[in-house]
Amino acid sequence: MSKRSNRKFGSSRRLGVNLWGMAKDPFVKRNFPPGAHGTAGYKKLTDYGIQLQAKQKLKKYYGNIVEVQFRNIYREAARRKGDTGENLIALLESRLDAFIYRAKIAPTVFSARQLVNHKHILVNGKIINIPSYRLKPGDVVEVTEKARQMDLIKGSILSNERSVPEYIAVDQDGFQATYVQMPEFKQVPYPILMNPYLVVGFYSRQ
Repeated sequence: MSKRSNRKFGSSRRLGVNLWGMAKDPFVKRNFPPGAHGTAGYKKLTDYGIQLQAKQKLKKYYGNIVEVQFRNIYREAARRKGDTGENLIALLESRLDAFIYRAKIAPTVFSARQLVNHKHILVNGKIINIPSYRLKPGDVVEVTEKARQMDLIKGSILSNERSVPEYIAVDQDGFQATYVQMPEFKQVPYPILMNPYLVVGFYSRQ
Protein backbone atom coordinates (compact mmCIF):
# COMPACT_ATOMS: atom_id res chain seq x y z
CA MET A 1 0.00 0.00 0.00
CA SER A 2 1.37 3.43 -0.91
CA LYS A 3 2.43 6.08 1.57
CA ARG A 4 -0.25 8.37 0.15
CA SER A 5 -2.89 5.77 0.99
CA ASN A 6 -1.59 5.36 4.54
CA ARG A 7 -1.77 9.10 5.12
CA LYS A 8 -5.15 9.77 3.55
CA PHE A 9 -6.96 10.32 6.83
CA GLY A 10 -4.20 12.64 8.00
CA SER A 11 -5.17 14.81 5.04
CA SER A 12 -8.72 15.07 6.39
CA ARG A 13 -7.52 16.26 9.78
CA ARG A 14 -5.04 18.73 8.34
CA LEU A 15 -7.72 20.25 6.11
CA GLY A 16 -10.38 20.19 8.83
CA VAL A 17 -12.98 18.16 6.89
CA ASN A 18 -14.14 14.58 6.49
CA LEU A 19 -12.69 14.66 2.98
CA TRP A 20 -14.28 11.48 1.58
CA GLY A 21 -17.33 11.40 3.86
CA MET A 22 -16.34 8.06 5.38
CA ALA A 23 -17.70 7.01 8.78
CA LYS A 24 -14.31 5.59 9.80
CA ASP A 25 -12.42 8.83 9.11
CA PRO A 26 -10.66 9.84 12.40
CA PHE A 27 -11.77 13.45 11.81
CA VAL A 28 -15.25 12.36 12.89
CA LYS A 29 -13.98 11.88 16.46
CA ARG A 30 -10.87 14.08 16.41
CA ASN A 31 -11.90 17.24 14.59
CA PHE A 32 -8.70 19.14 15.25
CA PRO A 33 -5.33 19.28 13.45
CA PRO A 34 -2.82 16.44 13.96
CA GLY A 35 0.28 17.06 16.05
CA ALA A 36 1.18 18.03 19.60
CA HIS A 37 -0.50 21.44 19.34
CA GLY A 38 -3.48 20.33 17.29
CA THR A 39 -6.01 20.75 20.11
CA ALA A 40 -5.54 24.51 19.82
CA GLY A 41 -7.78 24.28 16.76
CA TYR A 42 -7.56 25.54 13.21
CA LYS A 43 -6.09 28.95 12.45
CA LYS A 44 -8.06 31.60 10.60
CA LEU A 45 -6.99 31.65 6.97
CA THR A 46 -6.04 34.60 4.79
CA ASP A 47 -7.64 35.00 1.35
CA TYR A 48 -4.59 33.31 -0.15
CA GLY A 49 -4.83 30.53 2.45
CA ILE A 50 -8.49 29.93 1.56
CA GLN A 51 -7.58 29.53 -2.12
CA LEU A 52 -4.65 27.26 -1.27
CA GLN A 53 -6.85 25.09 0.92
CA ALA A 54 -9.46 24.78 -1.86
CA LYS A 55 -6.71 23.50 -4.15
CA GLN A 56 -5.43 21.07 -1.52
CA LYS A 57 -8.91 19.67 -0.99
CA LEU A 58 -9.31 18.83 -4.67
CA LYS A 59 -5.77 17.46 -5.03
CA LYS A 60 -6.10 15.18 -2.03
CA TYR A 61 -9.67 14.12 -2.75
CA TYR A 62 -8.53 12.69 -6.08
CA GLY A 63 -5.77 10.65 -4.46
CA ASN A 64 -3.26 13.39 -3.63
CA ILE A 65 -2.36 14.25 -7.22
CA VAL A 66 1.17 15.65 -7.40
CA GLU A 67 1.43 19.40 -7.94
CA VAL A 68 2.98 19.27 -11.43
CA GLN A 69 0.24 16.98 -12.69
CA PHE A 70 -2.53 18.98 -11.03
CA ARG A 71 -1.20 22.25 -12.45
CA ASN A 72 -1.15 20.70 -15.93
CA ILE A 73 -4.79 19.67 -15.50
CA TYR A 74 -5.63 23.25 -14.56
CA ARG A 75 -3.76 24.60 -17.58
CA GLU A 76 -5.71 22.33 -19.90
CA ALA A 77 -8.96 23.41 -18.23
CA ALA A 78 -7.99 27.04 -18.82
CA ARG A 79 -7.20 26.38 -22.51
CA ARG A 80 -10.54 24.73 -23.18
CA LYS A 81 -13.60 26.69 -24.21
CA GLY A 82 -16.11 27.45 -21.50
CA ASP A 83 -15.85 27.91 -17.75
CA THR A 84 -12.42 26.99 -16.38
CA GLY A 85 -13.81 25.79 -13.03
CA GLU A 86 -16.31 23.52 -14.74
CA ASN A 87 -13.62 22.25 -17.10
CA LEU A 88 -11.31 21.48 -14.17
CA ILE A 89 -13.89 19.30 -12.44
CA ALA A 90 -14.82 17.53 -15.68
CA LEU A 91 -11.16 16.69 -16.36
CA LEU A 92 -10.64 15.37 -12.83
CA GLU A 93 -13.77 13.23 -13.05
CA SER A 94 -12.64 11.77 -16.38
CA ARG A 95 -9.51 10.23 -14.79
CA LEU A 96 -9.70 6.44 -14.80
CA ASP A 97 -8.93 6.08 -11.07
CA ALA A 98 -11.56 8.67 -10.17
CA PHE A 99 -14.13 6.95 -12.40
CA ILE A 100 -13.51 3.55 -10.80
CA TYR A 101 -14.01 5.07 -7.37
CA ARG A 102 -17.09 7.00 -8.47
CA ALA A 103 -18.61 3.86 -10.05
CA LYS A 104 -18.13 2.02 -6.71
CA ILE A 105 -15.77 -0.54 -8.23
CA ALA A 106 -13.30 0.42 -5.49
CA PRO A 107 -13.98 1.74 -1.95
CA THR A 108 -11.38 4.54 -2.16
CA VAL A 109 -9.59 6.43 -4.90
CA PHE A 110 -6.34 4.97 -3.56
CA SER A 111 -7.54 1.38 -3.99
CA ALA A 112 -8.89 2.34 -7.41
CA ARG A 113 -5.40 3.48 -8.37
CA GLN A 114 -3.96 0.16 -7.21
CA LEU A 115 -6.47 -1.81 -9.26
CA VAL A 116 -5.37 0.09 -12.35
CA ASN A 117 -1.65 -0.27 -11.56
CA HIS A 118 -2.07 -4.03 -11.06
CA LYS A 119 -3.81 -4.40 -14.46
CA HIS A 120 -7.21 -5.39 -13.11
CA ILE A 121 -9.10 -2.86 -15.24
CA LEU A 122 -10.06 -2.82 -18.92
CA VAL A 123 -11.25 0.13 -20.97
CA ASN A 124 -13.15 -0.81 -24.11
CA GLY A 125 -11.76 -4.33 -23.80
CA LYS A 126 -8.10 -3.35 -23.37
CA ILE A 127 -6.10 -3.42 -20.13
CA ILE A 128 -5.10 0.08 -19.03
CA ASN A 129 -2.60 0.49 -16.20
CA ILE A 130 -2.38 4.29 -16.14
CA PRO A 131 -4.51 5.77 -13.31
CA SER A 132 -4.54 9.21 -14.94
CA TYR A 133 -5.84 7.78 -18.25
CA ARG A 134 -8.57 10.10 -19.47
CA LEU A 135 -11.90 8.59 -20.38
CA LYS A 136 -14.19 9.86 -23.10
CA PRO A 137 -18.01 9.69 -23.08
CA GLY A 138 -19.07 6.27 -24.25
CA ASP A 139 -16.03 4.46 -22.87
CA VAL A 140 -16.80 1.20 -21.08
CA VAL A 141 -14.73 0.27 -18.02
CA GLU A 142 -14.80 -3.26 -16.66
CA VAL A 143 -13.03 -5.49 -14.16
CA THR A 144 -10.94 -8.43 -15.43
CA GLU A 145 -12.38 -11.90 -14.89
CA LYS A 146 -9.76 -12.76 -12.27
CA ALA A 147 -10.27 -9.57 -10.25
CA ARG A 148 -14.04 -10.07 -10.04
CA GLN A 149 -13.45 -12.52 -7.20
CA MET A 150 -11.72 -9.89 -5.04
CA ASP A 151 -13.56 -9.14 -1.81
CA LEU A 152 -12.49 -5.49 -2.06
CA ILE A 153 -14.37 -5.06 -5.34
CA LYS A 154 -17.44 -7.10 -4.41
CA GLY A 155 -17.74 -5.33 -1.07
CA SER A 156 -17.44 -1.91 -2.65
CA ILE A 157 -20.09 -2.62 -5.29
CA LEU A 158 -22.57 -3.80 -2.64
CA SER A 159 -21.84 -0.98 -0.20
CA ASN A 160 -24.57 1.55 0.53
CA GLU A 161 -22.13 4.19 1.78
CA ARG A 162 -22.07 5.96 -1.60
CA SER A 163 -24.34 6.27 -4.62
CA VAL A 164 -23.37 6.32 -8.29
CA PRO A 165 -23.94 9.69 -10.04
CA GLU A 166 -26.13 10.00 -13.11
CA TYR A 167 -23.25 10.52 -15.54
CA ILE A 168 -22.16 6.91 -14.97
CA ALA A 169 -24.18 3.85 -15.98
CA VAL A 170 -23.30 0.77 -13.92
CA ASP A 171 -23.88 -2.89 -14.71
CA GLN A 172 -23.12 -4.54 -11.36
CA ASP A 173 -23.66 -8.10 -12.61
CA GLY A 174 -21.24 -7.49 -15.47
CA PHE A 175 -18.70 -5.70 -13.29
CA GLN A 176 -18.64 -2.80 -15.71
CA ALA A 177 -19.56 0.86 -15.96
CA THR A 178 -20.03 3.29 -18.85
CA TYR A 179 -18.91 6.90 -18.82
CA VAL A 180 -22.10 8.47 -20.13
CA GLN A 181 -21.06 12.12 -20.24
CA MET A 182 -18.63 14.64 -18.80
CA PRO A 183 -20.32 15.98 -15.67
CA GLU A 184 -21.16 19.49 -14.60
CA PHE A 185 -19.77 20.58 -11.25
CA LYS A 186 -23.22 20.48 -9.63
CA GLN A 187 -23.64 16.81 -10.61
CA VAL A 188 -20.53 15.59 -8.77
CA PRO A 189 -21.45 14.11 -5.36
CA TYR A 190 -18.72 15.58 -3.19
CA PRO A 191 -19.28 14.86 0.53
CA ILE A 192 -17.87 18.29 1.43
CA LEU A 193 -18.01 21.77 -0.07
CA MET A 194 -15.61 22.07 -3.00
CA ASN A 195 -14.90 25.35 -4.78
CA PRO A 196 -13.02 25.00 -8.08
CA TYR A 197 -13.35 28.74 -8.65
CA LEU A 198 -11.08 29.41 -5.71
CA VAL A 199 -8.58 27.06 -7.36
CA VAL A 200 -8.83 29.07 -10.56
CA GLY A 201 -8.19 32.21 -8.50
CA PHE A 202 -5.17 30.58 -6.87
CA TYR A 203 -3.48 29.74 -10.16
CA SER A 204 -4.51 33.01 -11.80
CA ARG A 205 -2.43 34.97 -9.30
CA GLN A 206 0.71 32.88 -9.88
